[in-house]
Amino acid sequence: MKITFVTADYFSLAGGMRVIAIYADQLKRRGHEVLVVSTAKAQPSLLRRVKSLLKGEDWISVPKRQLSYFDQLDVPHVVLDHLGPVTESDVPDADVIVATWWETAEWIATLSTAKGVKVYFIQHHEVFDYLPKGRVDATYSLPMHKIAISKWLVELMKTQYGDGNISLVPNSVDTQQFSTPPRGKQPIPTVGMVYSPVYWKGCDISLKAFSLAAQKIPNLRLVAFGHSVPSSEFPLPLGSEYVHQPLQHTLKDMYGRCDAWLFGSRSEGFGLPILEAMACRTPVIGTPAGAAPELLSDCAGILVQPEDPEDMAGAIVKVCSLSDAEWQAMSDAAYAKASNYTWDEATELFEAALYKAIERHKRGDFSQVDN
Repeated sequence: MKITFVTADYFSLAGGMRVIAIYADQLKRRGHEVLVVSTAKAQPSLLRRVKSLLKGEDWISVPKRQLSYFDQLDVPHVVLDHLGPVTESDVPDADVIVATWWETAEWIATLSTAKGVKVYFIQHHEVFDYLPKGRVDATYSLPMHKIAISKWLVELMKTQYGDGNISLVPNSVDTQQFSTPPRGKQPIPTVGMVYSPVYWKGCDISLKAFSLAAQKIPNLRLVAFGHSVPSSEFPLPLGSEYVHQPLQHTLKDMYGRCDAWLFGSRSEGFGLPILEAMACRTPVIGTPAGAAPELLSDCAGILVQPEDPEDMAGAIVKVCSLSDAEWQAMSDAAYAKASNYTWDEATELFEAALYKAIERHKRGDFSQVDN
């Protein structure tokens, strides 16, 4: 197949972009002709920069080129010289063209069929307050074959948008990048978390749970990393270890120094840190967001009530109170769950979904949404 992925920000280091990069790379390795097309990154205009100076503010510098998950991959890519929308002249003719978030779905919906059968890769239900909700919502009813990364997204597409023909392709995890040898509990009880000021990431829930658990475990330590500088709104506890924008190869060491990893999200498409921690043999204590209900089954972690720091704190105390043998059993279960489904298997499902989209197009299925 000739496959085009359309992204809105090639240089994003969000987890969703990592997943896109993995599929682009894996599909190319399978012999497909893959191209990634991304829009230019928004730059401050000269007028805006001059106005900043006139107001007595600092000169707004042009952002430097950022790192990308595609940097080390042998995947052709085109970064356009303009912002969206992506037009006919921006993409080649192909068998399949894949939208990777709501705005790109709007763009490819207007393209001719020569640019490929239209597929919508859904990694979250992106009807957020900071986005134009009506437009975002409308993209989920577009006549495209949809690929979703978790069961809750598949069910949502069926119940809310009346589309019962969704391909489920759960994420996997790179067990070479995220891997640690078997170990026992930490000498000092330690839990970890991803730090983010984004409300739906639930950083406040995890921090409150840590504070409550620390009242019963006085020497409890917190390890955290994130893309944001910690703010006064969500301050880290005294003595926390925080790494801002850590290098990818260092993440396994952070996961591997924890007795448990906290996942406090209110909403999540999937929740890649859950799998990353589990691949590093760290049990996860998580809210039922994204794929957590499936991933934390079979004693691989502890599922807690949403919006309930007290319940999460109780789970922290429980994990830290386990005997070494009991903790190792939970650690082994977490590792087993994370390692029993590979990116090769996920790519097979993704590839099958693309072929399914082509077959549905040939049948004329996209004249109306499936019921």
